[in-house]
Amino acid sequence: MYFVIAGGGEVGFHLAKALLESSHEVMLLESDRRRAQVIEEQLGSIVLNAPADEGRYQLEAGCQRADAVIAVTGQDAVNLIVCQLAKWKCNVPRVIARVNDPKNEIVFKALGIDETISSTRVIMNVIEQELPSGGFMPLMPLTGSHLELIEAEIAAGTPAAGRAIGSLGLPDGAAVGGIVRKGSVVHADDDTKLQVGDRIVVLSPTKDEASVRKALFG
Repeated sequence: MYFVIAGGGEVGFHLAKALLESSHEVMLLESDRRRAQVIEEQLGSIVLNAPADEGRYQLEAGCQRADAVIAVTGQDAVNLIVCQLAKWKCNVPRVIARVNDPKNEIVFKALGIDETISSTRVIMNVIEQELPSGGFMPLMPLTGSHLELIEAEIAAGTPAAGRAIGSLGLPDGAAVGGIVRKGSVVHADDDTKLQVGDRIVVLSPTKDEASVRKALFG
């Protein structure tokens, strides 16, 4: 497959290296001349020393035949422009953006970016997975929507323990899709009371993630 990477920082460099090692074709756009030279010395002639957020350089990099464009600069605004140009001007089938501020993920989704990657969110997920109980873990965004899947474990002493789902005060558009109780799936409706140890899956608008957390854990 052919990938165009925008940004030759540490993330872009190691991503390009990994893709090359997996026998993929890569072109990396890096605006800093010295950095571009360093990458070229280590990875070969895969670097175009030019700003990735200009359409002419994306064309020069071969975006029109790329299977995916991946924007991993340290600036969310640049990553957004790179992905939009690739998607709308070059008809790239898949664009992926690094999002440095997780609050910007919803903006990227609203503007049609296929996938976003937030290192902050990934680290938070790992931390929450390690919690012994009461975990709250956004699992994944749903492609083509403003929704995401969230998994949560009901802990003792939390507002949700012992209460019916309909009384939790979940935000509009959010719903409990299922409950895993003692290894079995339990149907969820408004009258179903949550028990300590239940693991629930919530479908929620991404913008309301914090409200879901508050309804379940206070």
